[in-house]
Amino acid sequence: MKVTVNFDLCASTGACAQVAPEVFVVRNDGYLHILHERPAPELYDSVQEAADLCPTGAITLED
Repeated sequence: MKVTVNFDLCASTGACAQVAPEVFVVRNDGYLHILHERPAPELYDSVQEAADLCPTGAITLED
């Protein structure tokens, strides 16, 4: 799985970072950062949940 974020759409609400903190973080600069573009398989469920919860639909998951 590859995780991408459309940063033009991202509102940096941090919902994804709360669900999948191993993959997403909102840093002190107020912007979302991806820690792992290709997360380990055991994180797939939480990453999918993070994408589903994204209020702007900025997170895309590819196989």
